[in-house]
Amino acid sequence: MSPDDHSVPPQAKLGKPKRSWLGWAARLMLCMSILAWILHAIFSFEAMRLAGEDTWQTMPRADRWNLAWTAGPRSLFATIAAIHPGAFALSLFVMGCILLIGVARWRMVLRVHGLHLGWRRSIEISLVAHFFNSFLLGSAGGDVIRALYAARETHHKKTEAVITVFMDRILGLWSLLLFGCFLMLPNLGLIQSHPLLKLCCAVVATMTLAATLLLTLALKGGLGSRFRYLRELVSRLPNAASIERSLRACRRFGREPGTLLKVMGISMVLNLLCVVHVQVIANGLPRFVLDPQLTALLVPVITAIIALPITLNGIGMRELLFVKLLHGGPLTMDPHSAMTLSLLAYGGSLFWSLVGGVMYLTARRTLRLEPDMNQGTQ
Repeated sequence: MSPDDHSVPPQAKLGKPKRSWLGWAARLMLCMSILAWILHAIFSFEAMRLAGEDTWQTMPRADRWNLAWTAGPRSLFATIAAIHPGAFALSLFVMGCILLIGVARWRMVLRVHGLHLGWRRSIEISLVAHFFNSFLLGSAGGDVIRALYAARETHHKKTEAVITVFMDRILGLWSLLLFGCFLMLPNLGLIQSHPLLKLCCAVVATMTLAATLLLTLALKGGLGSRFRYLRELVSRLPNAASIERSLRACRRFGREPGTLLKVMGISMVLNLLCVVHVQVIANGLPRFVLDPQLTALLVPVITAIIALPITLNGIGMRELLFVKLLHGGPLTMDPHSAMTLSLLAYGGSLFWSLVGGVMYLTARRTLRLEPDMNQGTQ
């Protein structure tokens, strides 16, 4: 018997596998619960479409559940069957490319702080975060999970690792907002004649201004660098040291203009791929014609609005916007086709969420971020 065998109590050897199995079972239950919730939400929207919104609102909760889980699956299958299989497969591939390029962007942001994360681990964390995003508020709730994982991956720069998730998201959102504002120009005539679209564009323009201000403050050092009383106020706050370190981590990006330009360039490619993703689905639906210029406007506008923490993963809000925008004002497209387009677009995201759920059950949890020797350390 080796010395190591004497150093570990027998009960510890027996207890470790048991704890491992209990943890795996807990994660499995969580995954199944999330999947059930997602399916219930989708089935409910399908059942509401079949019953009619007014009738649905007056139905008792038990009847809603019964209709959702009886008629919902059949209606959902009919919805999926409506698209050409090749177009749906291509849309899944495009969505996978979107997630993969998003991983590449995050790795670039990490390197600003001298942190290196391998492709495999980056993909694992991003897909797990994408899975949890399926039931968190807004369409960016999974970033909280990604930040927690990022902090666990490093022992020397936890704050900086978390800030990279924030910067990755805000830079990506800012590029999306700018992309949407740019696409408003060739669609001004339609916007003026479509009240709801006009309101949505106004919201996006407001979000663009707010994001620009927030990003400027983050990159340039904020108001605290110019107003001494604000710095003193921050110093009195709980965890003032962590707050100050977070601000310094943000300012580091302001000293890397070349990296910021690269991140923005990658983000614009992502925006274009998001448009392609929806356009591929639209082209695969029978008797449904969607002008690519209109798609290029609607995708960033809808994506930006559902990023607001209004509903869980934007479910309901996404479908409502697709239907009301495509079947409102001067646009008279079939509302059922618009709903189908929305559900199939979400279906591509859901597919990769399920992949993330599998990774959540099996992902390694011991790897750590190491300093990138090419970038140096702070």
